Amino acid sequence: MKSDSAEVVIIGGGIIGMAIAYYAAKLGMDVVVVERGEVAGGTSSKCDGNILAIDKDPGFDSQMSLKSQELIAELVHELDEEFEYRAPGSILVCESDEEMIAAERWVARQKEAGLPFRMLDRQDLRDEWPYMADDLLGGLECATDSTVNPVLLTYSLASTARRLGARIVTNTAVTTILLDEQRKVRGVETSNGTIMTNTVINAAGVWSKLLGQMVGIDIPIEPRKGHILVASRTANIGQRKVMEFGYLISKFGGKRKVDPEFEKYGIALVFEPTASQNFLIGSSRQFVGMDTRVDQQVIRLIAERAIRFFPVIEHISMLRAYAGLRPWTPDHLPIVSQIDEIPGLYVAAGHEGDGISLAAVTGKVISEMLSGTSTCIPTEPLRYDRFRNGHVHQEVVI
Repeated sequence: MKSDSAEVVIIGGGIIGMAIAYYAAKLGMDVVVVERGEVAGGTSSKCDGNILAIDKDPGFDSQMSLKSQELIAELVHELDEEFEYRAPGSILVCESDEEMIAAERWVARQKEAGLPFRMLDRQDLRDEWPYMADDLLGGLECATDSTVNPVLLTYSLASTARRLGARIVTNTAVTTILLDEQRKVRGVETSNGTIMTNTVINAAGVWSKLLGQMVGIDIPIEPRKGHILVASRTANIGQRKVMEFGYLISKFGGKRKVDPEFEKYGIALVFEPTASQNFLIGSSRQFVGMDTRVDQQVIRLIAERAIRFFPVIEHISMLRAYAGLRPWTPDHLPIVSQIDEIPGLYVAAGHEGDGISLAAVTGKVISEMLSGTSTCIPTEPLRYDRFRNGHVHQEVVI
């Protein structure tokens, strides 16, 4: 590829980039995806696979997630390859009376926003989760939450996009975003040549900030590291995702009443059974730059926290652990937006731990922006310029 052209160039071959490629190609657009490594080689392969509303701020955030859940259910029938889709719902469990009161407020707000939430008491937990610690007071449930294999979903989006005409160029880095005299997009320089285009989508996740710097814009996205443990196949501990209520507090930057070591690394229980009959355990949240090395202290603390909620885990072998980088924004919402000062440039990044959850709705929204049609969700809260004009999403209250 020495010189090429395309209607749309997408930078980033993770799940966000591939969702955009699929929806844009479906509309008949001439699409090229440029990926510096391999498809799904970054964050999309270093995460769990949940399509959640349970952990989203009631209102716009949760409605956006609900729309993405609906689109994922449609993709089961639209994509060429299976991606281990299941929709068992998910739950949050509470350790204290204080958390139960906060959970009741959370459920009331979600129900007011029209989502299928309900409270669970101690007996509900006992009936479904015989291996769970028996001192937990209860929790809450979101019935629509689903799960996928994130790598398989990314591959399936990619293969279907290819069938629809999209081209995917791997092991190719974008070195320059080319602008004309009016600072309009006119192409990209890559390590393998030039692609002329009037439309570039920055879907590079934790690398999006660096691409913004190429054209003199500051994209407020920082890498936030998270660890996950993978357990061996074992007797069925549970059929659906479980998180501690403290996960919400950790996600949104609040303070929990836990050991300072857990708070230091943002550790809160996430338990996810997989289609392979093993399970994933998380989670942690750290700002450590681009360091993806596994920290054994963090792994030990994640395991310790998991055993507190599921004592049986102490006797189950762990196969491996991995760490990935989540693209964090200051208000915990992604940027899905055109860049007004650079016509033809769009950003679709900053999803942090919600990239799998929001990939489908992000891909559809960007394709709608490109085609000039009405978007399936409001996009004002996702605009890039919210950080400049003071319209930043309000801090979540739990």
